[in-house]
Amino acid sequence: MNAQKRHEIFARLQAENPHPTTELNWHTPFELLAAVLLSAQATDVGVNKATASLFPVANTPQDIIDLGIDGLKTHIKTIGLYNTKAENLMKTCHQLVEQHNGEVPQTRPALEALPGVGRKTANVILNTAFGQPTMAVDTHIFRVANRTGIARGKNVVEVEQKLLRHVPKDFLQDAHHWLILHGRYTCVARKPRCGSCIIEDLCDYKEKTEIA
Repeated sequence: MNAQKRHEIFARLQAENPHPTTELNWHTPFELLAAVLLSAQATDVGVNKATASLFPVANTPQDIIDLGIDGLKTHIKTIGLYNTKAENLMKTCHQLVEQHNGEVPQTRPALEALPGVGRKTANVILNTAFGQPTMAVDTHIFRVANRTGIARGKNVVEVEQKLLRHVPKDFLQDAHHWLILHGRYTCVARKPRCGSCIIEDLCDYKEKTEIA
């Protein structure tokens, strides 16, 4: 895929959705971090339901520490793997209070040092909370990047690096959200909805469907 096609793809995605953002509900960097930690193998809808209960009661690291592990679990028990997630979130809260004065750090190494925070989560926080042009490659972005030909790679890091190289700079800040939403609602895994895709004519996927 050439640079002109990539530019047109992101221009169309931008025209359709000028201000994309995460579907997780959050108001502070810590709320976003907590929501993303809870979102592994869970839907955003499910996480939002849990945080709607949790955040009014505890939405800072110290608040969650004061809530206690059992209190935390009562608010997030509707989410899968909630026991493990509660432990990780509690450890993260202690580390934030002890090492970062209760604030979410704004560097990748510091974020990745937090319990339960990997490269993808760190990229989400850096991009969405702090406005850095990072690329958080999840299963949706990995699929869309490979299927369309925007950035093919054998693993998420390779796709991330190629996207950072090939996505036009004017679109880089929001590209991760456009690609996730495109993969979630249009370029779905089993039967992509090519018939209603606004970039179908620019996509390199050879097995296009007529599904709208």
